[in-house]
Amino acid sequence: RKTVNMLTSFCGALHVCFITPSFPVDTSNQFVLQLRPELQDALINIIEHYGWQKFVYIYDADRGLSVLQKVLDTAAEKNWQVTAVNILTTTEEGYRMLFQELEKKKERLVVVDCETERLNAILGKIVKLEKNGIGYHYILANLGFMDIDLVKFKESGANVTGFQLVNYTDTIPARIMQQWKNSDAREHPRVDWKKPKYTSALTYDGVRVMAEAFQSLRRQRIDISRRGNAGDCLANPAVPWGQGIDIQRALQQVRFEGLTGNVQFNEKGRRTNYTLHVIEVKHDGIRKIGYWNEDDKFVPTATDSQGDNESVTLQNRTYIVTTILEDPYVMLKKNANQFEGNERYEGYCVELAAEIAKHVGYQYRLEIVSDGKYGARDPDNKAWNGMVGELVYGRADVAVAPLTITLVREEVIDFSKPFMSLGISIMIKKPQKSKPGVFSFLDPLAYEIWMCIVFAYIGVSVVLFLVSRFSPYEWHTEEFEEGRDQPPSDQTNEFGIFNSLWFSLGAFMQQGCDISPRSLSGRIVGGVWWFFTLIIISSYTANLAAFLTVERMVSPIESAEDLAKQTEIAYGTLEAGSTKEFLGDLKSPCLRRCGRT
Repeated sequence: RKTVNMLTSFCGALHVCFITPSFPVDTSNQFVLQLRPELQDALINIIEHYGWQKFVYIYDADRGLSVLQKVLDTAAEKNWQVTAVNILTTTEEGYRMLFQELEKKKERLVVVDCETERLNAILGKIVKLEKNGIGYHYILANLGFMDIDLVKFKESGANVTGFQLVNYTDTIPARIMQQWKNSDAREHPRVDWKKPKYTSALTYDGVRVMAEAFQSLRRQRIDISRRGNAGDCLANPAVPWGQGIDIQRALQQVRFEGLTGNVQFNEKGRRTNYTLHVIEVKHDGIRKIGYWNEDDKFVPTATDSQGDNESVTLQNRTYIVTTILEDPYVMLKKNANQFEGNERYEGYCVELAAEIAKHVGYQYRLEIVSDGKYGARDPDNKAWNGMVGELVYGRADVAVAPLTITLVREEVIDFSKPFMSLGISIMIKKPQKSKPGVFSFLDPLAYEIWMCIVFAYIGVSVVLFLVSRFSPYEWHTEEFEEGRDQPPSDQTNEFGIFNSLWFSLGAFMQQGCDISPRSLSGRIVGGVWWFFTLIIISSYTANLAAFLTVERMVSPIESAEDLAKQTEIAYGTLEAGSTKEFLGDLKSPCLRRCGRT
């Protein structure tokens, strides 16, 4: 760009015309004639035609900035979401990371604005990274669509749209190309002839522009070779060329039909009244879908007859339907070796595929997926396997199988309405009825509760024993019958350790005993224990009634956590299936462990 700005500055100062086939530049210099047509308006009209609202704009140099600026201005008006990416210094690893990031953002609509050489390299990397499958759509902001290698895109299923400046089927380009070919055959007989690129066609038309301008000056008897009118570039200020204005006017007035169509310039030295052909590549080949000019804008040429032709193609083509052997959906017949083609299979999905073909009206061939997998994405290289991979990479047209609809799969393929609704569940053998045992009376309460009751019983008995020992009201002298010899008076305490245990046990069993505490502290301890036993006995009675009326089943697995913690029962998920992928993405360690099994 710096070189172009310097040249245009010199040309404007010295009145020397500058005819360039390079990309258009924004300049008001009248001595600059730009052979390459502007692409901004045509590109925006194509984006509007496809109804894009969110896309990526990839460019490689300053040449793409002017087009990008126009696109961004239009995006601001129409609320488009445009992601601009400059790949001028992008490395191989950078391309891989770029397309991985676009894949995460579900960006599959891409505009690529580069010169032909770099564009071929970028498309090669797109093919290498397998981003050329069904669902991707690329618009190439380049005027030489037929100069680009698109063989891999024809086979993959991605849509590619671009612009073609040179229409080689027109009369004048066809005649010039034939003359060019004959000339090359005479001068270079051992070299294979190749159709020139659009940049060569622009150069050819540029030379003819000068020839037409000089012929016009000659017819007007304007002598541009007169001496004394030469400019002086070393003077200060520089002296312009005296005949520069005449040549500039003659160049701007040139008009003819060349290799690049109608060659004509406006007062700013830019191409006007030109036509761009819009070409599209699909799985069925390359075809022209319309044209663009300044007056009519984009005009589609794909008529209803084209749709009829596609319908005929639909009927004549044999579509590949990928599926997987899974009972009862797709099964091999017992005598499958006696049949050929689709007749070898039976099952629900086989009948479903036949009904769809009958209603739509197309021929199909069932093919079992080679790796026997439903389809999962490799976490390292992001490549798909199984039936999903067959669809993504264009090896199959349709999949008819018990394929689970997941979010990651919906990012790359389209699903129909599901014919069955399923969920993730755990299936185990029905547990047997549990037989009552000797200690079944303990079942209404957990073993931990029973242990706490035992400890509480011992603790209350010990506290009651200590309280009775320290309280004077629990000590008393024994009374003897009259007539007996009375031993020396000695005070006794009824609440020894064994009597304390017996009192607590009698209260817990709601039977009571012959002794009761006399002191206030002892009665408080006994009252608390009675209240505790009231609550425990009530709860036990209620749970016991439930256990007697409902049969208890012995089930070793109650949840996914129980399944992950045990090792006796073998379990697992299907390789490359949606369940394994779903469990592997969860945050729970137990559930992730189930997915890895």
